[in-house]
Amino acid sequence: MTQHSVSIRSGVSGMWDLLLRGGRVVDPASGQDGTADIAVHNGRIAEVRPAPPTGAADTAAEVVDVRGALVTPGLVDMHTHLWHGATYWGLDPDPIAWRTGVTTWVDAGSAGAYGMDGLHRFVAGPARVRVHALINVSGLGLVAETGEHHVLDNLDVDTAAAVAARHGELVRGVKARIDARTVGRHGLEPLRRAAALARRLERPLMVHVGYGPPTIAEIVPFLTEGDILTHCASGCPADLVRDGRLTDATKRALDTGVVFDLGHGSGALAFDVLETELAAGVRPVVSSDLHARSVHGPAFDLPTVLTKMLAVGMELPEAVEAATVRPARALGLDAGTLARGAPADIAVFRMERGAFPVLDVHGGAREASMRLTNTATYLAGRPLPPCAAEPPPVWVPLSPAQRRAEDVRHERTRSAVQRLTRPEDFDEPFPRPEAPS
Repeated sequence: MTQHSVSIRSGVSGMWDLLLRGGRVVDPASGQDGTADIAVHNGRIAEVRPAPPTGAADTAAEVVDVRGALVTPGLVDMHTHLWHGATYWGLDPDPIAWRTGVTTWVDAGSAGAYGMDGLHRFVAGPARVRVHALINVSGLGLVAETGEHHVLDNLDVDTAAAVAARHGELVRGVKARIDARTVGRHGLEPLRRAAALARRLERPLMVHVGYGPPTIAEIVPFLTEGDILTHCASGCPADLVRDGRLTDATKRALDTGVVFDLGHGSGALAFDVLETELAAGVRPVVSSDLHARSVHGPAFDLPTVLTKMLAVGMELPEAVEAATVRPARALGLDAGTLARGAPADIAVFRMERGAFPVLDVHGGAREASMRLTNTATYLAGRPLPPCAAEPPPVWVPLSPAQRRAEDVRHERTRSAVQRLTRPEDFDEPFPRPEAPS
């Protein structure tokens, strides 16, 4: 299936605004996995019902045939970087959302206390998608590649708590990057302050882990149930897995109820680490850590990351669950389900069968038997329109192949503008009104 047929019925006074007909609906939050219709009214899910016989009457203003497609709740990406134009890592979500099915985006610490007003006003407010944020314990946020914890005066818990309170439901938690480059000579002190801020806000703490010190064993005692350990399948931390087994520190985190988050990014997926974790029963939330570098690969987007999960043995419903209801619950978001009354955020995918090679960040290769390609994304029951992405910022290094791919994208965007020249190309779709007599 390469295209969905759409029937627009102007003036119809039926009970629904939109009806998606006959897709495979996978909604782990409600236990749905089967062929069904989805009806939408006033931007919310009105009904999910077994598909009626072909030709049955439809009482909807717009009917979309999605037979053969996968239909899921709009994806929830718990780890992204969106403060574009003001930070090192930021990118605009709109040019990516419409072609990937991601309707809820969580910015993971791009803004701290000094930049949260700007993120709210210039990113979350204008975005066509739903944007939430984790406030960085450093007031600087991610204005640079790293180093935001080098001056402890910028890690003011009282100020960060006051700013988070001003922004209400936008701020869903706290973020801290805890690796050797970021903490510098301050060791665990940034983590102590981040944990104190999270407890003050009664929100989860997301901790980025990388090359230590601090080590996983030193980080875990600061985490409580519901906190999030991101980059959980990275090959960087020396004591995340060892000799093909989970370390004692990793087991302690699991026993505590810490949420493991993939956070693929440009440096945090090692297939061997992920496979060790999956074999031990770890079930991570699947997020992209999409930013100005990783959007050019090897992460690319959340559907690509989900395809990698299928390549390492996740079943399709589990992969959908890991990118919808589980991240939504972890951050208390009204998202990730097609239950009646929920926001009508819906993603439609083509399920391509074949042999699709996928890569981790170290060049490790696996093969997926299914690839997910988004064909439509709805926010509150309305399709997100196409939107072209800006070029990467000058400080983002691209390989020759990535640069060529970017050049091809620009040329295709330019050549998509068609100039019609035949008289019949301009036939009016409706008859002219009769002239008055």
